[in-house]
Amino acid sequence: MASARLEFEGNFRPLQIYEQVSEKIRAEIRSGRFLPDTRLPSERELASLFGVGRPAVREAIGALQNEGLVITRRNSGTYVVSTAPQLLIAAASQETPAGDLQSDYSPSATLDVRLILEPAIARRAAMLKKRDLLAEHYLDQMETLTDVADAEQRALWNNSDRLFHRQLAVMTGDALLAKLAEEIAETMDQSLWKRLKDDGIYDPARIRLYVAEHRLIYEAIVTGDGDAAAFYVEQHIHRVQRDITPN
Repeated sequence: MASARLEFEGNFRPLQIYEQVSEKIRAEIRSGRFLPDTRLPSERELASLFGVGRPAVREAIGALQNEGLVITRRNSGTYVVSTAPQLLIAAASQETPAGDLQSDYSPSATLDVRLILEPAIARRAAMLKKRDLLAEHYLDQMETLTDVADAEQRALWNNSDRLFHRQLAVMTGDALLAKLAEEIAETMDQSLWKRLKDDGIYDPARIRLYVAEHRLIYEAIVTGDGDAAAFYVEQHIHRVQRDITPN
């Protein structure tokens, strides 16, 4: 199974599962099995074909979308673009050494780490029971979103979302936790994360729910209810997992 085999690039960087899947799809486009202007197999079928989970397939397709090789049409499927073979030839001619490649972190792996770290951050921040003007600023910015189709509003919401979570770590007063949260916030600013989030969270009602969940987390922290804060964080991250990396 592809998920069980560890592959490496230059400097012995382990290839993430979604990178392996995206390369397999590129190979199928090069070989002519996946033809231009045709629909790819479903995520479930690709997961079965490559022996991986659907989250890895979703991430691989997101990466290929960012490269302009495929396009996803809501309620229709994902299609190989007409110029995909030429794009792959051009990319091969400009290829940099493998050790120089910088791929985005897997969003599903990022969420797994967040599930470990962020409930503990919420509990620690609740011990101080202090309000934070910057966290409140990010909450207020998230609530300004009125048109989910507007790219600028969506970008502001995404940025406020990731910086709010980073600020919760700052509220612990622990410099190391804040640094770890900064690293996670940077992964949430990567193109693959943005692609999957934009594709998975496009319903205005769902965004309002996300804002409400952030409010619950914050209010539990500033009132000193660590158990509630940790619970709300866990529930929120599980919801994000269901929305952007479904099983």
